[in-house]
Amino acid sequence: MNIEKFVQRTEILHKRLADLYQTASLLPWISPDLLPEAFKELHNTSKVAQLAADELYQQNEELIKTRNWLEAERHYYQDLFELAPDGYLVTNTEGIIQEANLTAAKLLNVSKHFLLGKPIVNFVLLEERQQVRNELIQLSQSDKVQELLVRLQQRYGELFYAALTVTVVRNQQGKAISLRWMVRNITQRQQLESVKVKDKNDIFNNRPLHKYDKGETIPLNPLAIWYVSQGLVKLSTYCETGEEVLIGLATPGMVFGSSLTSLDIYQATALADVELVSVYAAEVSASATLSHTLLPKIKQRLQQTESFLAISGRRRVQDRLQHLLQLLKREVGETIPEGTRLNVRFTHEDIASACCTTRVTITRLMGKLQEEGRISFDLKKHIILRDVD
Repeated sequence: MNIEKFVQRTEILHKRLADLYQTASLLPWISPDLLPEAFKELHNTSKVAQLAADELYQQNEELIKTRNWLEAERHYYQDLFELAPDGYLVTNTEGIIQEANLTAAKLLNVSKHFLLGKPIVNFVLLEERQQVRNELIQLSQSDKVQELLVRLQQRYGELFYAALTVTVVRNQQGKAISLRWMVRNITQRQQLESVKVKDKNDIFNNRPLHKYDKGETIPLNPLAIWYVSQGLVKLSTYCETGEEVLIGLATPGMVFGSSLTSLDIYQATALADVELVSVYAAEVSASATLSHTLLPKIKQRLQQTESFLAISGRRRVQDRLQHLLQLLKREVGETIPEGTRLNVRFTHEDIASACCTTRVTITRLMGKLQEEGRISFDLKKHIILRDVD
């Protein structure tokens, strides 16, 4: 029933009952004592009904105001979503597009209607789709904002480099229910980065190369930083018992040096024939270009060191070994038909030092992994990882 009509009818009823009550009270031949109690009760009840109707009317007015405000807010945020300078998509956890704004449709050269119901991977370059599928599986298990750098294919258009920033939406039970994507065209930025990379290489190419053979100890100058142009360098220290502890691997494009650590004992050993470029710390401080070039590389070394620390902090030795193999797979792995081959030969002593255990224990655990078919070795004794979790 319409709330205004209900209030009007309540008022009319109350007025009629009041008039009837007053008329009955004034009739000379009817004694007030004879006025039925039911009539009085009905009169009082009508007053309560009128008060309730008035309160209901006020509440209805408030609800209308709230609804209008919410509708205005909805239109406001809908406009923000539609007219945002970046592309926005909402997908389910499998990556099926449920909502899209105009910018996203324009970036992909399609209509919004065409986007709905399509998997987002359909617009990813074919050879990069598996990467996005793998990320989709991991996204639902993390609350961190992720950024993926992929190449997207416009419909009847060109490829472009895109940065996809993804956040997970969860329900009250903590279950992932959807993904929100921000899509940006970074083709121009990537082109500028390519120029910068070329300039960076020119910086190091103009410097003399220092070559060291496999197994040779690399001298460390506290005033300089080494840049790895080629090869692999093992970074280690020694504990109180005199045992060597592996704390890092400097691969091509990475930096190392005694000025980047607070360890009293810090040693660098060539695990393969290496070519290094020396950069003095004073040069880095004086050159914005050098600082800009080396800062990401120093960050990379720091992140790798933290990974090694996390491995040594695990309680079970087999867990340390499995996470170390995964780290080595990422740092020095090379895909081959049999799996992933570590392109540097690591001895059981090297692996034991990184896992903070004995060579005998590592030999036993490696033998077990080999029996399970999870690792194997090539003719040069390089480890091949098959299915190490």
